[in-house]
Amino acid sequence: MGRVRSQVDAAYILPAAFAALLVLGATTAALNGRIGPTTLLVAASVITLLASVVSAIPAAPLVAAMAWLTAIGFSHAPYGQLHASGRHALTALVALADCAVVGVMLGGAARRVGRARGQIEWSVFDDIESLGDHSIVSEAPIPAVRLRDLAVAVSRRRQVAAVLFGSIVLPLMTASLAAVRPHLSLDDDLLLYLIAVLAITLIGGFWPAVGGAIAASLLVNWYFTPPLHNWTIDSPQNLFALLLFITVAVTVSSVVHLAARRAALARRSSKESATLLALARTVLGGDDTAADVINHLSQHEEVGAELHELVSGRWILLTSAGDASGASSTSRIRDDLRLRLFGPRVARLSARTVEGYGAQAAAALDRERLRVQAAQAEMLAAGNRMRTALLTAVSHDLRTPLASVKASVSSLRQTDVTWSPRDEAELLATIEESADRLDALIANLLDMSRVHTGSLQPLLRPISIDEIAPLAVHGLDAAQVAFDIPDDLPLVATDPGLLERAVANLVGNAVRYCPPGQPARLVARRDRDWVSLDIVDHGPGVPDAMKSRMFEPFQQLGDQRNTEGVGLGLAVARGFVEAMGGTLEALNTPGGGLTMRLTLRIAVAPSEVSVDQ
Repeated sequence: MGRVRSQVDAAYILPAAFAALLVLGATTAALNGRIGPTTLLVAASVITLLASVVSAIPAAPLVAAMAWLTAIGFSHAPYGQLHASGRHALTALVALADCAVVGVMLGGAARRVGRARGQIEWSVFDDIESLGDHSIVSEAPIPAVRLRDLAVAVSRRRQVAAVLFGSIVLPLMTASLAAVRPHLSLDDDLLLYLIAVLAITLIGGFWPAVGGAIAASLLVNWYFTPPLHNWTIDSPQNLFALLLFITVAVTVSSVVHLAARRAALARRSSKESATLLALARTVLGGDDTAADVINHLSQHEEVGAELHELVSGRWILLTSAGDASGASSTSRIRDDLRLRLFGPRVARLSARTVEGYGAQAAAALDRERLRVQAAQAEMLAAGNRMRTALLTAVSHDLRTPLASVKASVSSLRQTDVTWSPRDEAELLATIEESADRLDALIANLLDMSRVHTGSLQPLLRPISIDEIAPLAVHGLDAAQVAFDIPDDLPLVATDPGLLERAVANLVGNAVRYCPPGQPARLVARRDRDWVSLDIVDHGPGVPDAMKSRMFEPFQQLGDQRNTEGVGLGLAVARGFVEAMGGTLEALNTPGGGLTMRLTLRIAVAPSEVSVDQ
């Protein structure tokens, strides 16, 4: 089944119907009686019926009136003598009125059936734009009929002004032309009236111009076509000229009106394009969540908006913006999403604008959920990597000191072996060293767990670097570490405990790789609003390609595992430093080796804070 066409705008149908009736009358007059009154009435009735079926309701009586003038004016020779009374005039009036009513009823019924079956095709703007099928299926749709109202180029105020202008100008023009009737022909009068109708069109649009054309034709008939002051026209030329005047006036008014409508529609399309472009810029600029799209819709279109999702057979509100009151419209974006709009400005939104916002909201919602799923997947993957590395560490690095403790304790408890005091001291030292190593390894594991889970909450306070540095190297031989820390360094904002642990891990790592006779160096200096602490060693160094990996948990240089740790020292140190708002980076030491640069922000002392007077 084909699509049912919507009603055609009167600006199209009236000029076409008037022209058809004018051709019918002229043909009847030219054939001079070969077309009888009945045939003429049937032809006029067919034109009226067809025009009423496809046209807007106000156009039907105007077409019927024009058809009635044609039917009675060209029914008998001599043509042009209008006789509003008589049997034929009454028969024509009833027949044409019935055709107009039947045509309107048939057109309305066909359009209702088409809408019910979803096969209506709007043809009001087929010459201007192709609306096509929209992907939004509306449950309580924005009325498509109001699309015509959106394209009306003139306001109600201008239409009223046009009516008032015609009410004043047409009588004045009639009085003036009547005074100079002997000096002007009927053609001159019609041209002057046509100018007045065009002025009415420019002011008020199509319908005031149609009214002006009808009023002008009645005034010409009454005052300027013989016999005067009578509705009868005794000359076929005068009748033809009058009908031609009406047809031309309505046609020209239609052209002017449609041009103004196209301009109005172009302005609206430009506004819609600007709105959608602003939305696209918002989304591309980073505000790409469904809530951002709905907020943009509410603010720019001045409507309330709600986005709902169908979950388990129920509509759940996802996000909303604006005032959710007043007239509402619900548009289905897809099977599981719908967009509800509220407020008096809903009727002014076109389906294309609503569709654009709905598609952007749906896409933003999908992107948002994909980002959440990706973040969750990354967290699961990171957790899996952490668990795998932890199992590896427990299976190797933690078992080594435990085995040393176990062997030493078992040796001391043997009753069949007598140990010398020196042997016992060595076994006890092994136990103490292994226990210390276990304590450090477990502490690093716990610290890494705090960093990884985000539960680390540093307590920052002003403190001096030279207070923390000696504590961090406690337990190391004095010959293994050298200090270069100026006394006039400003205080830094840090957590003393976390900073001590971070520096201890860095110094221990540097001491382990320093060659004999070359101690690790701690060098501090100020750099504007920051204080940097360099832990310098002259060991083998680290290739540039490995510098980014060395801060990852459970990583050791070259992945060659040793018995000194599980590869958490640098990861814990960076986690602590970044939690305190600082940075930690690896640099090459001039002459060979590795420099770990720890940077912290200077703490502002109360005396340094300026107070505005």
